[in-house]
Amino acid sequence: MLNIHNLSVSFGGEYLFEEIAFRLNGGDRVGLIGKNGAGKSTLLKLLSKEMGPDTGTIAMEKDIKIGFLKQDIDFEHGRTVLEESYQAFHEIKSLELKLEQINQELAERTDYESDGYNQLMVDLTDITHRYEILGGYNYQGDTEKVLLGLGFKRGDFDKLTDTFSGGWRMRIELAKLLLQNNDVLLLDEPTNHLDIESIIWLEQFLKNYSGAVVIVSHDKMFLDNVTNRTIEISLGRIYDYNKPYSKFLELRKEIKEQQLNAQKNQEKQIQQTERLIEKFRAKATKASMAQSLIKKLDKIERIEVDEEDNSVMNVRFPVSITPGKVVAELEELSKSYGPKEVLTGIDLLVERGSKTAFVGQNGQGKTTLAKIMVGELDYTGNLKIGHNVQIGYFAQNQAEYLDGGKTILDTMIDAANESNRSKVRDILGSFLFRGDEVDKQVKVLSGGERNRLALAKMLLQPFNVLVMDEPTNHLDIKSKNVLKQALQKFEGTLILVSHDRDFLQGLTDRVYEFKDGNIKEYLGDIDFYLEQRKAEDFRKIEKGDKKIQPKAETSPKQNDYQAQKKIKSLKNKLSGLEKKIAQLEKDIATIDHEMLMDYDATIAKPGFFDDYQGKKVVLETLMEDWEKLSEELEQLD
Repeated sequence: MLNIHNLSVSFGGEYLFEEIAFRLNGGDRVGLIGKNGAGKSTLLKLLSKEMGPDTGTIAMEKDIKIGFLKQDIDFEHGRTVLEESYQAFHEIKSLELKLEQINQELAERTDYESDGYNQLMVDLTDITHRYEILGGYNYQGDTEKVLLGLGFKRGDFDKLTDTFSGGWRMRIELAKLLLQNNDVLLLDEPTNHLDIESIIWLEQFLKNYSGAVVIVSHDKMFLDNVTNRTIEISLGRIYDYNKPYSKFLELRKEIKEQQLNAQKNQEKQIQQTERLIEKFRAKATKASMAQSLIKKLDKIERIEVDEEDNSVMNVRFPVSITPGKVVAELEELSKSYGPKEVLTGIDLLVERGSKTAFVGQNGQGKTTLAKIMVGELDYTGNLKIGHNVQIGYFAQNQAEYLDGGKTILDTMIDAANESNRSKVRDILGSFLFRGDEVDKQVKVLSGGERNRLALAKMLLQPFNVLVMDEPTNHLDIKSKNVLKQALQKFEGTLILVSHDRDFLQGLTDRVYEFKDGNIKEYLGDIDFYLEQRKAEDFRKIEKGDKKIQPKAETSPKQNDYQAQKKIKSLKNKLSGLEKKIAQLEKDIATIDHEMLMDYDATIAKPGFFDDYQGKKVVLETLMEDWEKLSEELEQLD
């Protein structure tokens, strides 16, 4: 399909990549990976012919159709969602117009025996045949299927695209590309604006896609589920293996180890040969042998080990001061945008140290609730922020708030105060902005680099509660892993709005799903939530329900208020018991380990046995209380 030969591109005298070559075949689903700024989006622009290389060629088959999903898109105002989606079918829409004109003319004419009338009948047959071949009788149904798969509702189809956010307009653009029957799809961060359900749908679509796909994505799980080949851009070179991302990493590691071992063996041989040359060179009778060894040494092709760009940002989120036990309490909180009610009667208790994920389809109120909690939106109902709570907020479009005309250094200095202004360069260095790079203007940075700068800027403010809305958008996989590790070590309270399953795995201890104005709690991480959602889907099919009814705790207006209060109280008590049980189990395990290591010294401590047995008795009592509360809660539910 596409043959890339000796392609080079440079900016400001520095090569993004130099003389790279690869071939793209039908059925290839390529994950294009690399650090932020490595040249991934640039390579997509080259493949789409949107820009040209400095040197090299891109040869492609005749009449090949390429679809390119870019980060920035333009829409014509005044079209509905369906009308904009139908733009994917240029030829079909043109044929429809011709068929309409012919049919109108046939209805008006009465010269049935004339050559002109006969020609109209021939044209009608030919155009109808072409219309059928192109799928003219199916395209409307196909369009609706794709739009529904990408999260739109039927009620959205006739709404103007102007009324949708940039993320939803990106979905329309993606729908058009998927409907166009392109030979090659170039997708730049396609999951950035999709919720988890839409991502899963897109995975299935791309798995069955017959053409070639090149995907720039930092979603490890998405890459593993979709791709069968990985191309990494690193330090101006590419590494190309027929493996999905995780297996590619394993293979690269094995190859590097083999290269290192081969390099060591070769180095030993070279040193041995050099010793022989020195030994023979001193003897006239061995001079010819020494010359022969020198020539042999010159011909050896030195084994090189693939270079790796292992530079990663160094993030640590320090807690400013310890807040009260309750960080935030919401009661009967609601939010409307005009006639549309996004949140209805929300009850939510956020406790100190909790790690919470907000998930659900776009437009269900996740970002709205996050903004309400940080004081950016008004609301009805009650919101109480706890004692000594200091909130750090990373908005979904945080990078857009940066001034493109400022330099990286000026951006940080302007946001700093007297106490931390001297630390600005150190903070920038930990986020990989070093040396002269700090003098770059923000407008020349890639999306990932802007996100890194926005994260660095956030550290200039004190906080003990961290609210982050899609923080991984545009971050490369290594930076994302570093951010995840930093959040795992964060001792404060965390609220994450994210659709990135891999990022959320093991990072939160509870998930709230937003749906139809309500929220539903799942006590576990994202894997537990997805397992439960599948179980609910099966129950939904068995019951034949068109809609899963929200549980009592998520619809307080439809149920007895006192019962809701009771359920909420029991859940809070259960949560407190679980934390105490976990701490006691940890303490007892530590003592058991100490006895195992040095029994005599451990039992010699004053009051050891009383303390040890006391902990076990308390644990047993707490476990009994937990069982009783769980049974009571189950009966109420």
